[in-house]
Amino acid sequence: MPEDRFALEEKLTAWHLGIALGALFLGTWFGPLQVLEHAGVDLYGVLAPGIQSYYQGLTLHGVLNALVFTTFFIVGFLTFTTVYSLKTSLRFPRLNAAGLWLMAGGLVLAAAPLLLNDATVLYTFYPPLKASALFYIGLTLVVVGSWVEGFGLYFTLGAWRAAHPGVRTPFIAFGSVLTMAMWQIASLGIAAEMLALLIPWSLGWVRGTDPLLARTLFWFTGHPIVYFWLLPAYVSWYGMLPRQAGGKVFSDPLARLAFWLFLVLSIPVGFHHQFADPGISPVWKAFHALLTYAVSFPSLLTAFTVIASLELGGRARGGTGLFGWVSKLPWRDPSFTAQALAIVTFALGGIGGIINASYNVDLIVHNTLWIVGHFHLTLATAVVLSFIGISYWLVPRLAGRELWSPRTALVQAWLWVAGMAPFSISHHLLGFRFGVPRRTMLGAAPYLAPEWNPLLVVAAIGGVLLWTSVVLYFIVILGTVLASRRVANPAEMPVAEAVRDVQETPAWLDAWRPWLIATVILIVLSYGWPLAELVRNAELSAPGMRVW
Repeated sequence: MPEDRFALEEKLTAWHLGIALGALFLGTWFGPLQVLEHAGVDLYGVLAPGIQSYYQGLTLHGVLNALVFTTFFIVGFLTFTTVYSLKTSLRFPRLNAAGLWLMAGGLVLAAAPLLLNDATVLYTFYPPLKASALFYIGLTLVVVGSWVEGFGLYFTLGAWRAAHPGVRTPFIAFGSVLTMAMWQIASLGIAAEMLALLIPWSLGWVRGTDPLLARTLFWFTGHPIVYFWLLPAYVSWYGMLPRQAGGKVFSDPLARLAFWLFLVLSIPVGFHHQFADPGISPVWKAFHALLTYAVSFPSLLTAFTVIASLELGGRARGGTGLFGWVSKLPWRDPSFTAQALAIVTFALGGIGGIINASYNVDLIVHNTLWIVGHFHLTLATAVVLSFIGISYWLVPRLAGRELWSPRTALVQAWLWVAGMAPFSISHHLLGFRFGVPRRTMLGAAPYLAPEWNPLLVVAAIGGVLLWTSVVLYFIVILGTVLASRRVANPAEMPVAEAVRDVQETPAWLDAWRPWLIATVILIVLSYGWPLAELVRNAELSAPGMRVW
């Protein structure tokens, strides 16, 4: 391929990553502040009047890290992976550029009220907590911009398939475009919440809103967004990591089947976040709980296939015995190590997810620090640490330079896990044993119990270690972009071959229509009737509240 063939796509990817990492840098500063406050060290006064409350910092932490960083990183990464995997340029590059402008413009609109304490509604923005209309409009534009970029990827894949009849879509491109399709369907819930409820309410066009309907629409998107975060990591775990380990993809058909099952099963599960909500029939809650258990099946497929692929790599590098291949994996490669550690921690987070889907246990851990511990294993480690590992080859590629200080990057990855272990374990214990509430300024809570303190201190130590790891990460990234040596041939995207010829993969695993139809049918079955009832009985009467 000509060296500059994807210059525009790389430029688009670089802008996405730049904005994403900027959001991550700002958002992570509030993490240690929260756990230190819980342990009795309140530093928020130092930030006043810029940051006016604990809850403003908590909102910035959640929105910047969970929504802005992830969305911009994912859209940029998937743009890169799609064109490089298909070996073809974007079909309509101006469409993708327009999507980026929409996302960036929306971020600016949403950032203003966030920074002015006019949108302190946490990252779930449950009504009746009320934010400035600019916050809702801005986030909506971010989502719409990501849709526009997704359409750009569809047109690109469609043109490739028309030019290559009968040829199986390269797995990396397949997984990338499927992720965008899943996101577009899943985010219809939050789009409906914004357009039909929150924006008219915040503009004063209606006198109130319906909190239950808003929460239901939020969780239509709120759980599958976890898979929007995870699937790009899976694209790397399935399609790139085996190459970095010196192996091959154990089974291309199993990998594609897992992705299709994520598309079909990951969306109609939102009611397991609303077990404690009145107004929703226990029948529908039970149905969604069963589907939540079902979505663990493609997760297990992923664990088996990815580990088998890594075992092939370890044995190709001379590993023998039952586990001797593990030590032969390229643990000195920070890109590999960060993602391998993310896989290990995600296994623990996945087990926690199955526990959360149990109605009885969920009633115990609901809205406690258990959820915070679980969330940081899944999003803040499985996803974020994978994205960090990916950036350790992608940023040098985009900058045309070597990775600055791979040893520091390696320390950063291990330090992340060293911090996450005490942070997550202590939060799980605080939630399960003591029912300590989340989303709460615990240091100021009159019910703070002395027996919580040892675990709160452990959590604070973990949080500070995590923040130190973040600082090391940005030192490596800035060193790479600004100070590292330029190279004539920068790192290529690692692409793993499959053990068997991908043309042997059954055609039904490369056909979109039946899987999309199955997805729509299952959504209608699981959400159609209860949503219709909630809409029919909706009462737009809850006034807005601004309490911080």
